[in-house]
Amino acid sequence: MAIGVTAKLRVQPGKNDEFEALFKQLEEAVNSNEDGCNFYALHQSREDPLLYMVLEQYADEDALAAHAKTEYYKRIGAELGSCIVEAPEVELFDSV
Repeated sequence: MAIGVTAKLRVQPGKNDEFEALFKQLEEAVNSNEDGCNFYALHQSREDPLLYMVLEQYADEDALAAHAKTEYYKRIGAELGSCIVEAPEVELFDSV
């Protein structure tokens, strides 16, 4: 069963460009290296330019667990932390 993930992130004012550049690096690394990731993409709110949503889907629990253990996820994730206002709101979904 595939696992969907949403992660809502709020960026500090003036940090959009830095955040998007860092996230692009992460997105490229995930999509190039994780066979168990079906998609991993960043979206920006039309209503609030400081609000972003990451839409992700993994083939199974193992693929999701492997994602969080990658070197690039840990490294770029730490850098992204300096751009966001608060901890991301993450929710997991099961495919139906």
